[in-house]
Amino acid sequence: MKIVVSGGGTGGHIYPALALIRMIKEKHPDTSFLYIGTEKGLESKLVVREGIPFQSIDITGFRRAVSFENVKTIMRFLKGVNECKKMLKEFKPDVVIGTGGYVCGPVVYAAAKMGIPSIVHEQNSVPGLTNKFLSKYVDKVAVCFEEASAYFPAGKTVLTGNPRASEVIKASGAGALDKYGFASDKKTVLIFGGSRGARPINDAVSDSLKELADRPYQVLYVTGDVHYEKVAKLLQTTGKPDNVAVEPFIHNMPDVLASCDLVVARAGATTLAELTALGIPSILVPSPYVTNNHQEKNARSLTDQDAAVLLLEKELNGSTLIKELDAVLMNELRLIKMKEKAKSLGIPDAADRLYAVMRQLTEKGGRTS
Repeated sequence: MKIVVSGGGTGGHIYPALALIRMIKEKHPDTSFLYIGTEKGLESKLVVREGIPFQSIDITGFRRAVSFENVKTIMRFLKGVNECKKMLKEFKPDVVIGTGGYVCGPVVYAAAKMGIPSIVHEQNSVPGLTNKFLSKYVDKVAVCFEEASAYFPAGKTVLTGNPRASEVIKASGAGALDKYGFASDKKTVLIFGGSRGARPINDAVSDSLKELADRPYQVLYVTGDVHYEKVAKLLQTTGKPDNVAVEPFIHNMPDVLASCDLVVARAGATTLAELTALGIPSILVPSPYVTNNHQEKNARSLTDQDAAVLLLEKELNGSTLIKELDAVLMNELRLIKMKEKAKSLGIPDAADRLYAVMRQLTEKGGRTS
């Protein structure tokens, strides 16, 4: 099979695409790929580093406010569609999938207009503008949250989950925490705010350091690269509790996740896919700065099932963080129940499900709706 993949803008769109490609390469090594993205986006670095053939187009996203820039975006879109048609004619894919971001617009639209089986993959509970637009033209819409189905045409949606879960589920966790000097008989909580960190989460942890020192659990606190120096200076003044380890970034995140009893994090789609795949209880602090407040809606898909605790950023401080940590980590029965609930919401075979949708479309020889 020959597959064109497109996704860009944020890691939340790119990492699921890469996870899907890696899984298909492992199980179906005769598959060929072409990734279409933008040169300015993160995908140009991540995809090339994976050794995946990469081509780019010039495209920008629409601004929600009325702007002359939107006229330019339309022109770029039309030009991008023509460029994508040439790429598709040359590569001759069996199926095209977009995993989110405005770069998918011209790619998937061109495929649909050429009669090539096409799919969009929506990671969040509330879809973005590009996927809403493309859903009118594609054959299938793959979603990670049941709640997202309401935004798409009836009969097109299929629940597949996030391919990132298929990678994380393989993590063993063995020895992942050894270098932090943690005690083996204590509960461990991982606190992080994404690859770049989150200042409100960092502020709350900084304010709670003295109280954390007296807790019967241990904390792996990941600041994010841009915040690490500030936190390090604070620790020089206040001192670092023995049961707290501080890191700017963690490269072996799946293994670390598999070793932890509780996670405090944002509510990005990829993070939630990882947590549910592994069955890890969480305290979720959704970012209020994202489109349509989709992170809070992502979080509620877990908190409504008692798989996680919702802590809004406006309510987050050192005291509320300690209160929620204690309420979960010092209640063994609650911790066990949250773990069971989180595990029940996971879709560890997400990549296989998505590949099955592709295979179904190609075997039917084209459009299904």
